[in-house]
Amino acid sequence: MLQPILHYGCHILIPLIIALIWYKPFWKFAFLIMIAGMLIDLDHLLANPIFDPNRCSIGFHPLHSYFAIIFYIFLLIPKKSRLVALGLVIHIFADLVDCSFI
Repeated sequence: MLQPILHYGCHILIPLIIALIWYKPFWKFAFLIMIAGMLIDLDHLLANPIFDPNRCSIGFHPLHSYFAIIFYIFLLIPKKSRLVALGLVIHIFADLVDCSFI
């Protein structure tokens, strides 16, 4: 029961806290952009089975590959891509938390 609470808590609460603290004037927009980072889970549709509770996404799915993760980290540098990059990096962090339970 703790695993899904921590996993989805990271997906929702971390972007919300970041948006409220660092993007206060437009926190709703910042929050939605970061939440959109969950769209990288669309690569799960390429796997068979689509969902396996005993599989770690990191390093398995294309958008969760180590190359992609390095790319997401570099996207943090330019200000124009920072919100999207934050959403992606937070998503990867949430998946790492999930993987720690496997």
